Amino acid sequence: MATKETGVYKVTEIIGTSPTSWEDAAKKAVETAAKSLRDLRIAEVTKLDVKIEGGKVVAYRARVALSFKYDG
Repeated sequence: MATKETGVYKVTEIIGTSPTSWEDAAKKAVETAAKSLRDLRIAEVTKLDVKIEGGKVVAYRARVALSFKYDG
């Protein structure tokens, strides 16, 4: 009989940026967070926007809500 995992998880928001795409911005956010947060579980993109300079898009931004295991 399989047991269900129990625990407490924290959710935090971070923003990733990229000069090429929203997907790359989200990927960079998750990969950077994974270097310091343990046991990442879910990443939800909550907002997409762009930075504009001189009438041109110069950066894509992805706001990401990350869920990770909380240890006290």
